[in-house]
Amino acid sequence: MLLAFRFLTGFFGSPALALGGVSAQDMYSPRKLNYAISIWGASAAFGPVLGPVCAGFATQYRGWTWAIWELLWLSGFCLIVLIVFLPETGPANILHRRAQRLQKIMRSTNPSSQTVVTSRADVEAEAINGAEQGKEILTQVFVISVSEPLVLVLNLYIALVYALLYLWFESFPLVFVGIYNFSPGLLGIAFIGILVGTLIVLPCYWLYFRLCVEPLYGNPQLKHKLVPEVNMKPACIGCFFIPASLLMFAWSSRTSVHWIVPVIGTTLFAPGIFLLFMAVIGYLTAAYPKYVASVLAGNDLMRAGFGAGFPLFAGAMFHKLGIDWGNTLLALLSALFIPVPFILVKYGGKLRKMSKKAAQDQDEE
Repeated sequence: MLLAFRFLTGFFGSPALALGGVSAQDMYSPRKLNYAISIWGASAAFGPVLGPVCAGFATQYRGWTWAIWELLWLSGFCLIVLIVFLPETGPANILHRRAQRLQKIMRSTNPSSQTVVTSRADVEAEAINGAEQGKEILTQVFVISVSEPLVLVLNLYIALVYALLYLWFESFPLVFVGIYNFSPGLLGIAFIGILVGTLIVLPCYWLYFRLCVEPLYGNPQLKHKLVPEVNMKPACIGCFFIPASLLMFAWSSRTSVHWIVPVIGTTLFAPGIFLLFMAVIGYLTAAYPKYVASVLAGNDLMRAGFGAGFPLFAGAMFHKLGIDWGNTLLALLSALFIPVPFILVKYGGKLRKMSKKAAQDQDEE
């Protein structure tokens, strides 16, 4: 039963992850888009952290079913808020509905009028075969994810980071319950370090865009520098935090070291995952503006697949290697991808020119 409903949760809940960035792109100008996406993207760190915090004491004193009740209350509240306060944001859909309203008004005021009000999206849809359009919609996510090397590499990178995150989380009970004798409720508090780290790095990220990126929009002489690779520069810093965090956590988790030290190690993970997530989402959004929904959906699919699959062998890995060498292995895996942001910052423009779907620099000037 639990597996079946977990499947339904993922099936119906995944559009929020795939379309959040697209909705932000609809509502905000390119100059302010990254601020909106960063707030949405912070949930990538807030969610896995706040979950154990909210559920820890509830399950300790009221049983595991209370964690499910909490999810029901939170998701139900969000559903009501979204239905009441979140309107349609897609330009094509808005214009389609506006054309229908105008057509209805014209027919009611002048029944003999032969004028037809339509939108560009309607005209383009009439020229496309319905079966072909449906096939393209269903396959485009997979085609772009596989056929575009930039998309594939970045999807693998962020999927690996997510996989390491959830695999790493499996060692938390082994450390804080097994070594430091935390109760189930206090175990949730051990995740707070990641939340604190995210709250620290978020304003730093905003400051970078305010000082280094926003001026490029208002200066025609500097606009040629406004390329998707600008989004990858924060990742050149964030990529070092993940292996550093994992190594600190791995070798400080022992009875001779105070529990606050591994918690500080978890804090270092937050700048890494946040900056990498924002860099990848920002880069893909800017590099593939015509295919944002499909690109982000493919990224979401690969993240979810890796995040679900890797924890399955966590118990065996930590049992065989131990906390220290098990997390050291995770650190080494994350270190393998450190060159990726630097390569994209330097050669991303040339790689985009080799793609038929990616935006070219002359299109952005």
